[in-house]
Amino acid sequence: MDILNFQTGAAGYNPSNFLEIKMKKITIILIIGFCAILLLGRSQYIAQDTPSRVRSFTRGGEFDYVSWTLESLKAKAVELSVGIPRYLSTRQKHDAVVRYSELVRELDSVSAEIRQIYADPEVMDPETAAANLLENQKNLQQERSLLGPIAEATLQQQISNVVKDMDLSFLGQPLPAVLFDVTPLPMAMIVSPRDAIRQDVNISLLPDITLDEIDTLEEKVEDGLNVSALVVPVGGIGMYPTMVMSSSDLPWLIETVSHEWIHNYLTLRPLGMNYDTSPELRTMNETTASIAGKEISEAVIARYYPEFVPPSAPESIDESDTAAPADYTPRFNFNREMHITRVVADGLLARGLIDRAEKFMDEQREVFWKNGYQIRKINQAYFAFYGAYADQPGGAAGEDPVGPAVRALRERSGGLSDFLKRIAGMTSFEQLTEAVGS
Repeated sequence: MDILNFQTGAAGYNPSNFLEIKMKKITIILIIGFCAILLLGRSQYIAQDTPSRVRSFTRGGEFDYVSWTLESLKAKAVELSVGIPRYLSTRQKHDAVVRYSELVRELDSVSAEIRQIYADPEVMDPETAAANLLENQKNLQQERSLLGPIAEATLQQQISNVVKDMDLSFLGQPLPAVLFDVTPLPMAMIVSPRDAIRQDVNISLLPDITLDEIDTLEEKVEDGLNVSALVVPVGGIGMYPTMVMSSSDLPWLIETVSHEWIHNYLTLRPLGMNYDTSPELRTMNETTASIAGKEISEAVIARYYPEFVPPSAPESIDESDTAAPADYTPRFNFNREMHITRVVADGLLARGLIDRAEKFMDEQREVFWKNGYQIRKINQAYFAFYGAYADQPGGAAGEDPVGPAVRALRERSGGLSDFLKRIAGMTSFEQLTEAVGS
């Protein structure tokens, strides 16, 4: 079946309801525009009180969200006016999304081969050596540019359907509407004090900043301001439309879109409005988005892409009845080791042993590296950023009580809608602890 070729007549187009359809589209576009105005001011990724002394190092290399948002909204308005998914069958929409994922995977593979040829010093004429690959890359890019808008529109529709079924809509429509754009994402400059783990600054940098430039910028900020700094990649950003990194992993893509939509959902409510009010509220926001994003993604995958549902986990084995070989080595547990690293670092910092804490974190980075986790740097800024995502026990959050409290509220709530409605109205960690009775 040719996904890209379809006839509008197959959708049962009726001129008599043309005006009604147009009015609905105009209404939706107006709602989208209103939401964009509200969400453009979000402070999640552009800190409201960013110290000017930090920006003196980053100014000139910061990402322009306003221009990006206006361009993306323009493209989404055109996409919405065309309404391509309405003219496709369920099978065609499924195949379009799956093929899009395959295209991204093929492009990543071909691009890696091309980079390898151009980096090989023994290849004297890389353009000729990579000619076939370059032609293949061009064809794949053309197909992706045609299929991308169809795949995005389809996923927006499917996620919206699931969100409505979860009672997370307003007058039958998700608010804000589910919109996302696969795009190169900015990098995030995270700054924490050296004597404590706390995110004080989060500035978005241009996507094409090089590793050499990153290292230089981090050193300048740290040496000039006596802080801990780290530039980190992000998978998604809850602007409007949502910014999402290109990925061939369909479950991850849907989860990321859902995660960032939850941020937009919360931004129109007290919890999201107070994202930057305190570190506890930031963790409440991120952990809530992680929990909800996973649940929405699982529902979308189960309904529309059942072949991507992971196999059931095997029944647990009583290890006490199983004799381990004499040379048995326990498998490295990332979450457990990162949890230990955070707890020890917190303890050293609490005692004022900053140099020892930093030395310990750097030594732990080598441990992770040797076990296959290529982490460039572990410092206070690393934990300040990753510690806010506490939807799973252990990990970079350490002994922070916020994540467990959010998870406890989810366990004590009914459906996802009940959980989100309860936590979305909160403006302090104290309200959360009262709600879970701790």
